[in-house]
Amino acid sequence: MSSEQQPPRRPPRRNWSAVILIALLALVLGGLIYTRPHESVRAAGLEQITDAGQLRLMAPADPGGGWDQTARAMQSALVPIIGRSEVYNVGGAGGTIGLAQFQQMSGRPNELMVMGAIMVGAIETNESRYGLDDVTPIARLLTEYQVIVVPESSPITSVEDLRDALRADVGAVSFAGGSAGGVEQVLAGELAQAVGANPAQVSYVAHSGGGESLSTVLSGRASAGLSGVSEIKPYIDSGDVRALAVSAPERVANLPDVPTLRERGIDVEVQNWRGVAAPSGLTPEQRDAATRLIREMSETAEWRTLLDERGWRPAYLDGPAFVEFVRGDVDQTRDTLRQIGLIS
Repeated sequence: MSSEQQPPRRPPRRNWSAVILIALLALVLGGLIYTRPHESVRAAGLEQITDAGQLRLMAPADPGGGWDQTARAMQSALVPIIGRSEVYNVGGAGGTIGLAQFQQMSGRPNELMVMGAIMVGAIETNESRYGLDDVTPIARLLTEYQVIVVPESSPITSVEDLRDALRADVGAVSFAGGSAGGVEQVLAGELAQAVGANPAQVSYVAHSGGGESLSTVLSGRASAGLSGVSEIKPYIDSGDVRALAVSAPERVANLPDVPTLRERGIDVEVQNWRGVAAPSGLTPEQRDAATRLIREMSETAEWRTLLDERGWRPAYLDGPAFVEFVRGDVDQTRDTLRQIGLIS
């Protein structure tokens, strides 16, 4: 039979068993690849956290402020490590309302709360029933400096103008900032003290969130505003407010044109630290698991990128050294608040 007369060849029979086997292997390997970021969690014993439920992060303030930004940055950086987590807000009284609610979470290792220097001051000025001895300190994450701003239309155009106004009539210069007793009010008091005015006579308008504080400044109801770099930078960039100085020892990277107070002859440096705490009532194993989780998060590229973008300075500290740091900051804050007349 010639080649033209040969019947057409049948296509080779597909080996369906092999196809199915390959597909199953692909699914299994894909699952392993997907769960690989979680291997470090299991190796560190963090199932003690996840077995209690999905990780939840409390920001003890309204949305948009520094604690809220920190909690949501943590949520993002934790995705490759632990998967999904939940951020929720409990605002008011410098974090002490959230702190009181956090007491109900005793023994729950899947609950964490952002905290920091503002809460230390608020506990004192609000005479809070609960303090940082009633939680389990896990780690310090970062520090952030404060910026002094005025409306673009303000007659105060420099730190020297602000200094002269405070010396002329300290009570006539009002500052808008965060919660009573927080780092913004401490900065206002130390600024007055440094220029020779009476810090106890400083007019300070407290707010529960950065948005409210900014509205007070822009409306002219306050002479100047005090805020963290990450919160106020967008409004500096947009021209809504003019930055006079930062409370840092040297200029901050994402506000390179803004001088420090010390550059202008005012010897004041104030920084706001933020960290994370777990509830009371944890076992040592649960506490250690939470610490390993946050330490691993702080070492991720995602976390380092978020710090750079927001102008936050890395300041990681955990274990007994962090516990000792918190105790020291509580004592120092009490002394400062007494010196500027906020507590007796």
